[in-house]
Amino acid sequence: MAKEAGETKRVRLSPDQRRLQLITLGVKMLGERAIEDISITEIAEQAGISRGLLFHYFPTKQDFQLAVVAQANAELLERVAPDPALGVPEMLRDSIGRYVDYVIENRASYLALLRGPTSVSPDLKPLVDQTRDVIIGIILAEVPAPIEQQRKPRLTLGMRGWIAFVEETTLTWLREEPITRDELVDLLVESLIALAAALDPVLADALSAVEVSAGPVGLDLSSA
Repeated sequence: MAKEAGETKRVRLSPDQRRLQLITLGVKMLGERAIEDISITEIAEQAGISRGLLFHYFPTKQDFQLAVVAQANAELLERVAPDPALGVPEMLRDSIGRYVDYVIENRASYLALLRGPTSVSPDLKPLVDQTRDVIIGIILAEVPAPIEQQRKPRLTLGMRGWIAFVEETTLTWLREEPITRDELVDLLVESLIALAAALDPVLADALSAVEVSAGPVGLDLSSA
């Protein structure tokens, strides 16, 4: 019997391909709603599989949520990866600008991850915290400034404070948009340089492209 018009041909995928497909669908849905509002049933329907088969790849809904958030965080980090063709000040502004653009495109998930039930989940919160630390590491790894080892804890703590400022400021901007997108990027860049001036003037000079003396490059956060 001929297949009915419009019937979708089911494609057989390997376990890894199917798992990636489900995560990708979850990330796409995460851009439109909070992680706790993602429907397992909808995801399964979009993938053309049964709800029960989805749980073959992810034992629990929490496991699926963890995989989706991890992938979303990986995409954010890829989005803000520095452009090595740019100088440090331009690289910083470019990366922050792409961060803001990512947030604009994923308003619902950004708000949910930082202020919704996910933000206090004992399983999901560490993923968000890890992303914050990686962003700090990315910034400091690209700065050709000598960082003294004994100043590392103070600098790391201050940078975490800046990340909190970025998140709160961006959340407020999303709700009200009192300034333009470019003005927001300027504010975030200038706040980092101002904070760096208080934490480590050499770092501030490097972020501003002021020539600094030779020394150890970047900061290793692995033992922070």
